[in-house]
Amino acid sequence: MKTEILDKINKTGDIKKIPQEDYPRLAEEIRGFMVEKISKSGGHLASSLGVVELTMALHLSFNPRRDKIIWDVGHQCYTHKILTGRKDGFDTIRSFGGMSGFPKPCESDCDPFVTGHSSTSVSAGLGLVKAAKLTGKRYRIVSVIGDGALTGGLAYEALNNAGQIKENFIIVLNDNNMSISENVGSVSRMMTNIRTAPRYSDLKNKVAGTLEKIPRVGSTLVKKLKGAKSSVKQLFIPGMFFEDMGITYLGPVDGHNIDEMRFVFEDAKRVKGAVVVHVLTEKGKGYAPAQKDPERFHGIGKFDPATGACPCKEGPDYSGVFGGAICELANKNPKIVCITAAMPDGTGLKKFSSLYPDRFFDVGIAESHAVTFAAGLAKGGLRPYVCIYSSFLQRAYDQIVHDVCLQKLPVTFIIDRAGIVGADGETHQGLLDISFLSSIPGMTVMAPKNALELIEMLKFSENYDKPLAIRFPRGTALRKFEDFRENICYGKSETLFSEKNIALFACGDMVETAALVREQLNNNGEKASLINARFLHPFDRQLICEIAQKHKFLITLEDGIYTGGFGQQVEAFVKEKDLKLKVLCIAVPDIFVAHGDVNTLKKHLGMDADGIYKRIKEFIK
Repeated sequence: MKTEILDKINKTGDIKKIPQEDYPRLAEEIRGFMVEKISKSGGHLASSLGVVELTMALHLSFNPRRDKIIWDVGHQCYTHKILTGRKDGFDTIRSFGGMSGFPKPCESDCDPFVTGHSSTSVSAGLGLVKAAKLTGKRYRIVSVIGDGALTGGLAYEALNNAGQIKENFIIVLNDNNMSISENVGSVSRMMTNIRTAPRYSDLKNKVAGTLEKIPRVGSTLVKKLKGAKSSVKQLFIPGMFFEDMGITYLGPVDGHNIDEMRFVFEDAKRVKGAVVVHVLTEKGKGYAPAQKDPERFHGIGKFDPATGACPCKEGPDYSGVFGGAICELANKNPKIVCITAAMPDGTGLKKFSSLYPDRFFDVGIAESHAVTFAAGLAKGGLRPYVCIYSSFLQRAYDQIVHDVCLQKLPVTFIIDRAGIVGADGETHQGLLDISFLSSIPGMTVMAPKNALELIEMLKFSENYDKPLAIRFPRGTALRKFEDFRENICYGKSETLFSEKNIALFACGDMVETAALVREQLNNNGEKASLINARFLHPFDRQLICEIAQKHKFLITLEDGIYTGGFGQQVEAFVKEKDLKLKVLCIAVPDIFVAHGDVNTLKKHLGMDADGIYKRIKEFIK
């Protein structure tokens, strides 16, 4: 499609040069541009399509170079990037060395805060508000948070705090799910116009100020007046929840009407304190396939822009394998229940939720609650499976420690997207779970080498009466090594190939890589054993002692960071027992890994087969 208007947007502020009558055309061109680019790279499309006009209104009402616009989660920031001079970056978006799919201050000074996890924007914005006051700087802060993100407890902690401030702080509630009837919306908009008109606001403040000056009874009169009108407000104003917290509520506003939003944003600027602007948007707007199936287009791979169709998968992914297996177990065991934090599709639980609706719990974006809720279910005699992405499970560390492990409860954590995830980058890589889970007394951590072993580990978990975590990577479930079916015994590894001199001790997804390394070693005259760790914590200490009898070199391989990880623990054990083994730990460096294709990132980190082979050859010299 033609982009005559969009071609005029090359740097921050250019949108203010566009005539008002061209705004609808610009919005249309932005949507067409995003569909074309994301169809080639994959990305978070539906959410970005839904906030095109909202983003335009924000850029017209504020100065993104001076003012701070914080996008909660950040997956809806594509229009923001376009309007801040980053159109060309969409040719490399989410690829290694290219533009991130999330806000990044290192990319632009228009991105004030790194966001990738949900429900953080209000807390961050509130901090910036107070920082501006204490440092004497003059800029406005706008936190854009979705209705989904409001299921996270952190948002409410911040709102509770925000109700006490006296400085202007604008919170845009992007509501793309809740439907409000026309009558309520009309009355609400009418009430908003009345309550936010400058003369009304000034009068209200002057009356309250005058009454409060009356000796002894002034404050009481103000409180009674506020109480008297609250029952009337409840009938007309859907934002009384915010009002009762001391936060002014404006809206709801049509999130696809730029003029209406600009008008309300100007009113919001006049509020002395925190103010919520409630904006109604439609996820996937302007692109029929995304409007019809916004969940699929929330985070999508490459697709045909004409039809929205995606290429066929090579085979079931690990999430799908888990989903099928847990349904079979639940069919025989009525005590099995599953919990997820707003990710029923992503964690493979869609079928389970349909077959066993009474035993399926989607708690929203509330990972901490999910874990303690599971602990309560376990206390009640059930077998809970908590299904959360690795990087999101970090948010529930305290609950895993205190509410599950301290009580030794039989909660099984299904850790999806473990290891190097890829294009979503630093905020989504699942590189810390081995380390932080292994540090908790009583926690057992497992990793399957392939799809079949994942199913066997789930069967093992059904009868395991203590905290357990099973981690697996994103992507197609491996079907190799299916001839190796040694029964799972607690704390025991599985020897796939037994040789001498070099032992490759690999975790989960790294078993396949280790097998490739072993082939290279064998082809160059170096024989190597290959062991599938299975249990990452506690690991198989007896086997390591046996390895020391026949081998000189022990190579550990894991898709997590080195510090606190599997390899470092093995290394410490070898040193403690004074075993005659030289240990090389192959792990991700202690860094935040950038976005990019998984194979590209592994090669860059020296974690692919070729890189590992070279490191081993240098080590054994």
